[in-house]
Amino acid sequence: METTGNSLQLVNLTDHTEDVTSSEMDLESALKECSSALDLFLNNRFMDALALLKPWKSQSMYHAMGYSSILVMQAGMTFEPKDMDAAMISLKESMQTCDKFRKKVGLMESIANLWSGQSTETLTEEEMHAELCYAEVLLQKAALTFLDESIIGFIKGGMRIRNSYQIYKDCQVMINGLEDKKKQTSTHPHFTGGVSMGIGSFNLMLSLLPSRVLRLMEFLGFSGDRELGLSELKAGAASNSLRSILSTLTLLMFHLYITVILGTGDGNLSEAETLLEPYTKKFPNGALMLFYTARIAVLKGNFTFAQEKFLACIASQEEWRQIHHLCYWELMWAYSFEQKWKEAYRYANMLCEESKWSQATYVFQKASILSMLPEEEVNKLGENVVELFRQVDSLRLRIAGKSIPTEKFAAKKAQRYSSSVPVKLVVPALEMMYVWNGITVVGKRPNLTENILSTLEKAEEQLKNDQNPSEYHLDDQCLVQLLKGLCLRELGRLVQAEICFNRVISCENDIRHDNYLVPFTMYELGLLYRQKGDISKAITTIENAKMNYKDYSMESRLHFRIHAALNTMGSFAAKLPPSRTPA
Repeated sequence: METTGNSLQLVNLTDHTEDVTSSEMDLESALKECSSALDLFLNNRFMDALALLKPWKSQSMYHAMGYSSILVMQAGMTFEPKDMDAAMISLKESMQTCDKFRKKVGLMESIANLWSGQSTETLTEEEMHAELCYAEVLLQKAALTFLDESIIGFIKGGMRIRNSYQIYKDCQVMINGLEDKKKQTSTHPHFTGGVSMGIGSFNLMLSLLPSRVLRLMEFLGFSGDRELGLSELKAGAASNSLRSILSTLTLLMFHLYITVILGTGDGNLSEAETLLEPYTKKFPNGALMLFYTARIAVLKGNFTFAQEKFLACIASQEEWRQIHHLCYWELMWAYSFEQKWKEAYRYANMLCEESKWSQATYVFQKASILSMLPEEEVNKLGENVVELFRQVDSLRLRIAGKSIPTEKFAAKKAQRYSSSVPVKLVVPALEMMYVWNGITVVGKRPNLTENILSTLEKAEEQLKNDQNPSEYHLDDQCLVQLLKGLCLRELGRLVQAEICFNRVISCENDIRHDNYLVPFTMYELGLLYRQKGDISKAITTIENAKMNYKDYSMESRLHFRIHAALNTMGSFAAKLPPSRTPA
């Protein structure tokens, strides 16, 4: 495997392991060695990175944190109980290692610190870094605890997040209180970069929460300022510190995933490319770099190039097959956007066979894609669509005692196949495309959007000519109208799109099963008004979707999207004349 960077050429893992007991590891040396481990990791040498960190993980806070971070990432990708257990054990050990370097505070000093905050004058440089590493490990442990299927695990996770956030805030106070002399040390940029990453991540993620949840979080001491979060993460990414890559990856996740799935799809792709560029130069064969290069191409509508890069990502390494699974998911969608259903099926099938992340979603997706193919093609593939849909409900997971919303949605849709006379879903793969906000992505390619519109018009005609309509008939018609409206809006045919959306809303009292259709349609109609420049009407319509509907499928997902949309329109509304600003 090709390696890049001078630091890697100096690493001899065998010699290092033998010499560990006879040498010492100061803070500066620890940061340099962890930087070498990070380079190994980014060059797909995951086991080598672990081997470099392991000998010192009980004696160095940075080795401990780096080692457990890799195991947490692996556990999050595999969902395997043995990986979860290994990560949790490692995190507990890391917390103990970090705690050894933290300042030991007596009872009276603890009480004083509650009132005035931790004094930077009393902390050594090593103790400051120990606070930062402890906060990071605590946050990772909280994330893993959330996967414990109990309300106790959920509460513990919440408390750990609270403690982690408070430590990050204390660290920020420390930076502001430091003398200039202390800011000149070689290790200080690593400290400030880490604080920027923590404060930025918390503010950005909290800013995504719907306002009613955010108000509660702010009452508990959290803050959710999106602009502050983005600026801190940008500072962290530019800091040339050990955690620069973490700030970069957080920003990439925001621009390339969160804004698409939980927002209006307006991520900053040019910024994402700029952030990724130095890493693609340094690690041209790095799996993460190839993956994000491909994801940017998807969001630009360059599906063929994206497919090539995802395949290159798969070919780049075999150690972590979980990264292959992420690529399979993306390839499934890239081919679905082109309506190349057989190719999309291939990757959906591979996910069903290999990944444990969400079997209910994968099986539903596979069955949905097969539903778009002619029956004789499905028979040639040796698949039984009805049996696949019937499996979905039994495959659902529960996290913290709760169902995963997309799995719950899939299981509800699949119920139509549970009776002795199944009622076919009308365009399930296109419906799931909408669930993941994929029609906005296809909108970058007018020719492909026209192709999807053509498929929807055929489905509309079939429903119109159905001589024996089922109890789902009107729901199916409304679904097709919503999806048609989305395609027409992406094509700039706003008058026709508005007609489609209003048809759905007019059927509100008659929809029997798909209760999500009206609030989601109202939200999309609001975005249409925004596109037309009528910001006042857009806000009123979206607020209506937010305030007047509840207990429908994927409600939380829509509330995230509504929150994002209203945020983007708030600045527009502020510029409007008073007569056009909604009350």
